[in-house]
Amino acid sequence: MTQDRNSAPPTVTPLEAYSPAEIFADTPDPFGVAEWGMVWRPKEHHFGIREAQPDGRLLAHAGLVVLPLSAGGRRMDVVGVGGVAVASDQRGRGLAREVVNGALDHARVLGPEFAILFCRPDVSGLYARLGWQFVEAAVEVEQPAGPAVMPLRTMWFPLVDGARWPEGAVRLHSIPM
Repeated sequence: MTQDRNSAPPTVTPLEAYSPAEIFADTPDPFGVAEWGMVWRPKEHHFGIREAQPDGRLLAHAGLVVLPLSAGGRRMDVVGVGGVAVASDQRGRGLAREVVNGALDHARVLGPEFAILFCRPDVSGLYARLGWQFVEAAVEVEQPAGPAVMPLRTMWFPLVDGARWPEGAVRLHSIPM
């Protein structure tokens, strides 16, 4: 798939199902997070960009799930964004931006004020360029052995105009996405 400057942006569509193998084949630890030993929750809504031809291969993916969270003493639901992936031979073309923005369009209709994600420090700059902001407080998440501090960077994005992240302690009342 090639895209010139005059072509339309790739189309982000809902996916009926998703497996990381569609993009990564059998790559061990495709998201580069195994070293932290965290257990991750599956996403419930999946969005992707496929090659243009019928049954084209999946080039990019982002998943969503609504989760309970407390921040600054306020309990609320947030939309967790995760499983963001772009095929290695397609990187640098803006597909991550397109698939994340397409997923966020859907997240806005789910109701919560905020989306959150967890990412390695080396990719946090990408999300910052897309308008995501850092959560400065440590974030506690659920794990099978009990609560744990999230070792990855936590970022938030407003899903409604004027939304401001609450200051103070943050606790995700769920396995992270």
